[in-house]
Amino acid sequence: MLETLTQAAIDESAATTFRIALGVEYKGSRYRGFQRQRAGVPSIQECLEKALGKVAGGQRVTLSCAGRTDALVHACGQVVHFDTPVVRSMHSWVMGANMNLPGDISVTWAREMPRHFDARFSAMARRYRYVIYNDPIRPAHMAEEVTWNHRPLDIQRMREAARCFLGTHDFSAFRARQCQAKSPIKTIHHLELVEHGRLIVLDVRANAFLHHMVRNIAGVLMTIGAGERPTEWAREVLETRVRRTGGVTAHPYGLYLVEVDYPEEFELPKRYLGPHFLSALPDCRETRANPPA
Repeated sequence: MLETLTQAAIDESAATTFRIALGVEYKGSRYRGFQRQRAGVPSIQECLEKALGKVAGGQRVTLSCAGRTDALVHACGQVVHFDTPVVRSMHSWVMGANMNLPGDISVTWAREMPRHFDARFSAMARRYRYVIYNDPIRPAHMAEEVTWNHRPLDIQRMREAARCFLGTHDFSAFRARQCQAKSPIKTIHHLELVEHGRLIVLDVRANAFLHHMVRNIAGVLMTIGAGERPTEWAREVLETRVRRTGGVTAHPYGLYLVEVDYPEEFELPKRYLGPHFLSALPDCRETRANPPA
């Protein structure tokens, strides 16, 4: 009898709680990553939870996210969810949150979701862009939004080297020591390098990523593009499965989480692929990468 009453109470509580998904974009330069940190250490999660809590009339809001971006890393297509008993329109969640957020974080959309939706575990794939500014002089503008590389980079060499990453591989040589992923085996569905003037954009989509995986791939490709290693080096590093063979991890400033893919049943809104300063470039506003088979 007690178990029946307890389950009934749980069912009643769930029936009066709403699951809300949000699209979020941010400039990560002032933050120690998405995940909430110890007191006094700024994070995207803490700012969002405080802002949403105000919209919820003081109710505590706890977020789950699609990708826990690192310190100084940006996002254009982050997805989060939270549960709340508070009734608000989707417009109110968006506008109310943005009124209470700093200028470098924005909520772009809100949608009520079924209870089985999870921003992290329902995701089928994630897509990142790593933006390199290739010029002898460091940029005064966008200095914290691109990675500056002063060495002339040969994009054809980088493209040739990058082919070995497509498909399913053990990416142990590209994971950070503190990576908590259960398996280093990941599948890269799409990897492309696009050049626009002094900008080189590494666009990569995979079922999941290891900690520092994109930045380590970028570091290897820039080393090859600068002519410091042969194109075959990328495959050699991959096959060693040893992190120290892959050289220096590339800087975080140029990295953006631009898209998270979910099953069609959830019908989440789609915005243009970011970051914003690439949206006017023809090759960077293209249609979305083909989904996995």
